[in-house]
Amino acid sequence: MINVNMDKAKAIKQDMVRAERKPLLEQLDVAYMRAQEAGDTTAQQDIAAQKQALRDATEDPVILDAQTPEELKAAQPSALQEIN
Repeated sequence: MINVNMDKAKAIKQDMVRAERKPLLEQLDVAYMRAQEAGDTTAQQDIAAQKQALRDATEDPVILDAQTPEELKAAQPSALQEIN
């Protein structure tokens, strides 16, 4: 029987989330700068909230609470689902 080290598996999943969110954060950086140049503070606040949600995605309970490799594999942080 193969035993999976869930702590290491969760760390790998978090690295995968970081890689997935990187281009999304870059797109939001551009959108933020455009909103800033336009003086649109509402858009700036919305974008800042989206960026923070992406930063918090690695600590999403769906990852941290996964008990099996299958649960972890299926785990998709809500911030990534909302942006994609």
